[in-house]
Amino acid sequence: MKTSIFRSALTLITLLLGITLYAQDKGSVNGTVVLNDNTPAENITVVLKGTVYSAVTNTKGTYEIKNVKPGTYTLRAASVGIKTVEQSITVNAGQVTTANVSLNESAEQLNEVIINGGINKFTRSTSTVVSKMPLKDIENPQVYNTITAELLKEQVITQVDDAYKNVPGLDRLWESTGRGGDGAGYFSLRGFPVQPTMVNGLPALSNGSADPQNIERIEVIKGPSGTLFGSSLISYGGLINITTKKPFDTFKGNINYIGGTYDLNRFTADINTPFANAEKGAVRINAAYHSEGSFQDAGFKKSFFVAPSIVYNVNDKLSFFVNTEIFNGRSTNTAMLFLDRFSPLHVNNIDQLKAFGYSNKRSYTSNDLYIDTPTFNVQGQMNYKINDQWTSQTVLSRSSAKSDGFYSYIYEGTTTAEALLPDRNLEGLLFARYMSKQNSSTYATDIQQNFIGDFKLGSLRNRMVVGLDYFNRNVQNNSTDYPLNGYIYIGKNQSKFDAVAAAMGQPTGTDDTGVLTQAGMNAILANSSVTPSSTKEEIYSAYASDVLNITPALSVMLSLRADRFINKSTNFNQTAYSPKFGIVYQPILDKVSVFANYMDGFSNVAPTQDQVLGASIARSFDPEHAKQLEGGTKLNLLGDKLSATLSYYYIEVNDMVYSKQIANDPDPVTGAPVMPNIINFQDGKQRSQGFEAFLTANPVSGLNVIAGYSYNDSKLVAGDEDFIGKRPESAGAQNMVNLWASYRFSNTVLNGALEGFGLGFGGNYASENKIFNRNKAGTFTLPEYTILNASAFYNISDVTLTLKLDNLTNKDYYKGWSTISAQKPRVISASLSYSF
Repeated sequence: MKTSIFRSALTLITLLLGITLYAQDKGSVNGTVVLNDNTPAENITVVLKGTVYSAVTNTKGTYEIKNVKPGTYTLRAASVGIKTVEQSITVNAGQVTTANVSLNESAEQLNEVIINGGINKFTRSTSTVVSKMPLKDIENPQVYNTITAELLKEQVITQVDDAYKNVPGLDRLWESTGRGGDGAGYFSLRGFPVQPTMVNGLPALSNGSADPQNIERIEVIKGPSGTLFGSSLISYGGLINITTKKPFDTFKGNINYIGGTYDLNRFTADINTPFANAEKGAVRINAAYHSEGSFQDAGFKKSFFVAPSIVYNVNDKLSFFVNTEIFNGRSTNTAMLFLDRFSPLHVNNIDQLKAFGYSNKRSYTSNDLYIDTPTFNVQGQMNYKINDQWTSQTVLSRSSAKSDGFYSYIYEGTTTAEALLPDRNLEGLLFARYMSKQNSSTYATDIQQNFIGDFKLGSLRNRMVVGLDYFNRNVQNNSTDYPLNGYIYIGKNQSKFDAVAAAMGQPTGTDDTGVLTQAGMNAILANSSVTPSSTKEEIYSAYASDVLNITPALSVMLSLRADRFINKSTNFNQTAYSPKFGIVYQPILDKVSVFANYMDGFSNVAPTQDQVLGASIARSFDPEHAKQLEGGTKLNLLGDKLSATLSYYYIEVNDMVYSKQIANDPDPVTGAPVMPNIINFQDGKQRSQGFEAFLTANPVSGLNVIAGYSYNDSKLVAGDEDFIGKRPESAGAQNMVNLWASYRFSNTVLNGALEGFGLGFGGNYASENKIFNRNKAGTFTLPEYTILNASAFYNISDVTLTLKLDNLTNKDYYKGWSTISAQKPRVISASLSYSF
């Protein structure tokens, strides 16, 4: 083993030495690209025409192309949608050639085609998604946090759910289950559950976890955002949007391999090539193969992902962008223990659960019981420049998400066991496993027509979007019901469990009486019923939003949405209105802003059925409404080296719908018990308030920092008495902290001996989390935790090697939402990347 390691190290050293000697015979090119107003131009591709030599400008507009063969070249600077600049240069061996470039466009003209104004690689200061128009963060009265592709690479992110740890206040509640309809993971955001359902600002359905390979950045938009994004796919706490990579006008590519603990193997490729006439557009393909085991005794994830995209410029006014994502995933269910919701809890924390013998290494499944979650998303966008003030944007998205396979849940408490042992004294916990054969498909279509303007009325500048939106979703479910597949015992008295198991006709002598094979499960399902169902809904919406500059420093945002909801399955129609107001004042222009907003979110509640004395009575409801008041400040200081957002918010949700079980009196003649009534009410009210801080910084050359803190105080103030006065179980941890810092050594440190080498360190803190919190059954609290991560990376020429250590202290920690889900222990991974 030692000899093998020595030989591998010797081979790697020889390879790196060869590359270093080879590079000494080459030259290099560097320079700065600026706009006609002398603003640095970021993300401009600089290429030596007819070769593979290229670079992309950083936030200061500078670039460097290394290891260039001596000769005369045509240097070309371009980005999709701007005028190309070319100039002749000569490169000499061992020398640096400086070539500065000036583009004709201004910063405002480039807002729509490049990422403009970022102060470091962890920041993007402008978004076209958050407000559906190009708007700088510092002049936007709404709060959002951005995770960049550079951060994903540094942290060796292989599961997109791990990327969300960089957002203050975004806490995972449920793992991805794969089940039909809502199989993606659940997260808590400002006290409310949310799922990642948006790509490029459009609906993109999934029953699993998205692959991170095609992500350019993630924008987590805070607060009820019904005005611009509707109600069907977002949360009162906000929404999660993924912005995909886009083609650019030079040939470039990257191939990457990641290997790590628990049989992690991941291969990715990113290839971009322009058309023969590069100004006409380009094609880009991202692909990934992922295979991973589990730290538990069973479990795996396998997936294949491919995402072709194309940009085509018909002329200076008309352009098209098409992005397609095809994902095919297969995985087992992550073990989640559901706590008993109808009886007093047996245990109230993890220590008590472990005292009964619980092990977080148990999966309670097998690799034979898996589920497939194929997903397809395609988006097409047509942009037409009507004139210098107005642009037309027409977008179409089509997505499908399927679930095909076995889904199980493990639930504590069983009426049969209680009948056999009325004192419930099993000296342990009893869980029942229920399983279903999922066969569900969800299809969605979204069509938007936006008119985006930047014009003046008199001396007042207006930036406006006026849009129409049509959304259609169809859910077809042919899944089985949930028959019992055995009992799970977590305890120390096997004989008592054996007695219960025998009385229920279950095998004895084991702590799990289930059948964990496909053949066995199919036999259990043979007598299971399937009740096909189909749910169809349509939503027609119109919205308008205007940002009015009263002065260069003072602006107001006025927005309104009208939404017509149609549930075709129940012939239920409903209209809702959603306003949004905001104000921004910049005491120091483009450096400091003070903002406030009022935002409205809503939810259309489908009709339900009350059950009264065995009869079913139809009920319909008004839309639920969430209203937010928020104020804070945004900073962009120290020459764009520090960016921060600090805000306080207050959210109130009224007219919340909930159901209650109300007991009936016994039959007056026979004295027999009568089935309880199930009644739906709409007088619930939840309050959520808190503080958030988000910071990115580049204090010294080579050092980049991203950090966040969130405090959330949520409470149900009216509604079901079992929850009144309690923190909702979906609210997540009350206090959360995230930090990541990395330093890349420059050629000025130790005479350049460490050039290309870098280190990263950070982690996450979460306070205790009341995942089960009820007046009758009690409270189950997950303990606070601090998870530390570290990395080391080295770059030479076009090769980058990164070593990453997650959870370096091997901390046991858990997530949940009335459930208990063990998280990964220490994970070591290595990434080898080659760019060309």
